[in-house]
Amino acid sequence: MAKYRATNTLNNIGILVYLCLKLDNMKYFIIAGEASGDLHAANLMKALLKKDKQAEFMFLGGDLMKAVSHKEPLIDYKKMAFMGVIDVLKNIKTIYHNFKRTKKALIAFKPDSVILVDYPGFNLKIAAFAHKKGYKTTYYISPKLWAWKEGRVKKIKKYVDQLLVILPFETDYYKKHGIEATYVGNPVVDAVKNHQGKSRKEFLHQNKLKDKPVIALLPGSRRQELKMILPGMLKIIKKFPGYQFVISGAPSFKPEDYHYWLKNYPDIPVVFNQTYDLLQHSHSAVVTSGTAALETALFKVPQVVVYKTHNWQYAIGKHLVKIDFFSLPNLIMQRPIIPELLQHEFNTQNLTKHLKALNKGPEREQCLKDYEALENLLGKEPVSEKAANEIVAFIKKQKPAN
Repeated sequence: MAKYRATNTLNNIGILVYLCLKLDNMKYFIIAGEASGDLHAANLMKALLKKDKQAEFMFLGGDLMKAVSHKEPLIDYKKMAFMGVIDVLKNIKTIYHNFKRTKKALIAFKPDSVILVDYPGFNLKIAAFAHKKGYKTTYYISPKLWAWKEGRVKKIKKYVDQLLVILPFETDYYKKHGIEATYVGNPVVDAVKNHQGKSRKEFLHQNKLKDKPVIALLPGSRRQELKMILPGMLKIIKKFPGYQFVISGAPSFKPEDYHYWLKNYPDIPVVFNQTYDLLQHSHSAVVTSGTAALETALFKVPQVVVYKTHNWQYAIGKHLVKIDFFSLPNLIMQRPIIPELLQHEFNTQNLTKHLKALNKGPEREQCLKDYEALENLLGKEPVSEKAANEIVAFIKKQKPAN
């Protein structure tokens, strides 16, 4: 009997060892459909590789994810970034092809985890497909359902197995809807903290800039944003003769994409793949609302956040969006720490007034104090590593039952 128990114990240990070994070399299917998603997904991949050096990835994303995995993306996010009804309708065939190709690849890859990074229009449909096929899904950087399209919360509840959120108030929001969500911190904190930039002298020399205070212009990464927002940013340039303006070029664009808008501003440079270096050495900024506003805040750059779209889209959106603030820094702090100029308020007079106030004086000092409070609220724990730990722990819970 004792011999039987010893043998049985050894067998159990053997099974546990086998299961642990089997959990190495896990396979992740990751979807990021925008530039910010590419950055945060790449950092998540690095964290997953720290836990499992043999981890395999298949992904929709960009150059940053490619650099981590040493693989080409299944679909480059630049072929996925469509915004607005008109843009979607014009590219409907491409979108259909992207869905078809993604579903086919997911089945062939047989991942341990499907990780969805923001990009809800596409990712929630893939979540439904993955759920139907029996794959576990993690949503990292959840859709901003507290702002609009709240009906999508039903899809989250039905199709998403693990929800990792990046804004402190989101756990309470999802709890009200009967969904358990884990706050892992905001990955922008990691990205900014880990940035090892050029010196100011090197940055100015490399980009042939003058030794004058820099005002950064971040007009966005979508064509509609470029068309609707960049012209309004450029109109204020003559109002600030003591500064030099520098445009952050989106990775989804080429230099020629900016030529039309800059034909009357030949001295305004566009720098590519240097957004963080630009922010690091900027005195102030004008930023299109989105993740860039939070990045700018964490670099401690006083900013004016702007946004403009077609009037009919704004009229509809105004009735659908349910938030008091538009920019992430204000949303997180639940009070206005930076100016927001939306639609008709985004004009030369208003932008000039607010930017001048932020360039020097008490409003600038208050803004910088508020940025410190924002950083403390977000926390300083490594976010990507925490998210990776949550994902791996979740997979391990599921494995023995399979």
